[in-house]
Amino acid sequence: LVLGQQYFLDTRNLIQVALQAAINAIIAVGMTYVITTGGIDLSVGSTVALGGIVVANLLKNGGTPFTALLVGIGVGILCGIVNGLLITRANLPPFIATLGTMGIFRGLALIISEGRPIYGLPQEFIRAFAGQIGPIPIPVIVALITAVIFGFIFVRTKVGEYTVAIGGNEETARLSGINVQRYKLIVYSISGALCGLAAVVLTARMSAAEPIAGNGFELDAIAATVMGGTSLSGGEGNILGTVIGALFTSLVRN
Repeated sequence: LVLGQQYFLDTRNLIQVALQAAINAIIAVGMTYVITTGGIDLSVGSTVALGGIVVANLLKNGGTPFTALLVGIGVGILCGIVNGLLITRANLPPFIATLGTMGIFRGLALIISEGRPIYGLPQEFIRAFAGQIGPIPIPVIVALITAVIFGFIFVRTKVGEYTVAIGGNEETARLSGINVQRYKLIVYSISGALCGLAAVVLTARMSAAEPIAGNGFELDAIAATVMGGTSLSGGEGNILGTVIGALFTSLVRN
């Protein structure tokens, strides 16, 4: 037990815990927005896989790390827009819509990669998104910056205010003049964008892209979000709590 405590509380181990929580935290921040509206996004893991495959193909064809970042986020936004349109225009329940796109996005990743991992990514890309600044891993820094930016948006802007209002009572929000469809589309785009960012970081960490990457990420993100104080019924969200939830999940596994 003493040895276990010694290794667990070791600085290197705690940094590893934070590193393991970083990907989940990035995805869960986007999930917080979605669940606060009263929705759900089951396609996050598949979006990460698809984004990683597209990014890896780009890098293999001479793309730069910055271009890879933009493309990864762009792929995520497109996936989020597809989810948002299915929910707002086709009037599908979020569970059904994102359950369907979970299979579609995973299938696209498998088709593009021909079912094989993509190796041999540039060291420049790996250092840019999986290296360290001093003792702190870059994925942890990216997760913290993401939480700060989207935490600010959540509590200080109309996007966050309307997200809470829609989740609290969608019909009341609509009667109050809020364009519910537009803001739902924005929320699912945010979730997709952060999945794209997570795809870039995960691909750099693994030094490869796999079409089966991201399996189970949706459950981890939902768990972190709910443990952090976001209500599954909508109308209440907490970005800081979500980050703490992601860290707690990583600590338990460690």
